[in-house]
Amino acid sequence: MKTLDRQSKLPLYQQLYEILSGDLARGVWRPGDMIPTETELTQRYGISRITVRQVLDMLVKDGLIYRQRGRGSFVAHPPIQQPVARIISFTEDMRQRGFAPGTQVLVAELLSASVEIAGRLSVEPGEELAHIQRLRQADGEPLAVEDSYLVHRHCPGILTHDYAAQPLRETLARDYGLRLARASQTIRAIQAPLALADVLSMRRRAALLFIERVTFSAQNVPVEFLMIYYRGDRYALYSELQG
Repeated sequence: MKTLDRQSKLPLYQQLYEILSGDLARGVWRPGDMIPTETELTQRYGISRITVRQVLDMLVKDGLIYRQRGRGSFVAHPPIQQPVARIISFTEDMRQRGFAPGTQVLVAELLSASVEIAGRLSVEPGEELAHIQRLRQADGEPLAVEDSYLVHRHCPGILTHDYAAQPLRETLARDYGLRLARASQTIRAIQAPLALADVLSMRRRAALLFIERVTFSAQNVPVEFLMIYYRGDRYALYSELQG
């Protein structure tokens, strides 16, 4: 085990960062493994908990580890890249990559369309919408929160299904004949508000990749307005361009 050189001009936190990041690079711990706790690192290296916490914060910021509230710190998987040229469900995407997808339904409710969302879905303000908020996970790690707003008259009873067990996109196609054919979206970076940071096991105001998407049926009817909040340290979008 490497030790800290207290005679070095390099600060102790920087030395510990280099030790731990080096161990991560060499594969001492595999993705998904829990690393030593703050208490264990404090005792092992004879430094303060504040210094250890500073180093763990640096590792989180660099995307090398992630935290789960009440459990500890874990080795991060390599960032997941998603193409932006086709519509693909989170469940399908994760399965193709060899991850076990998980979904937790946070909200399932009927509500009246606000002026903004009504405009996105080309309906009148006050139109009845089905709102489904889901936490998306890969191998148990929280990756994204999705807020789906669906025009309820196109899919009556949509909230009676269990979306922790079956994908929403499959339900729309199978039970309502709504095949999602195309989408328009905007992408930008935002800072995580407290509520989302807690759900995604992130630091408050950490970077989120925020997508707003309107999805259309094969008949070119707006069906869903979707807001997705991806963890910026775990997700990347890519596209191929031609000159």
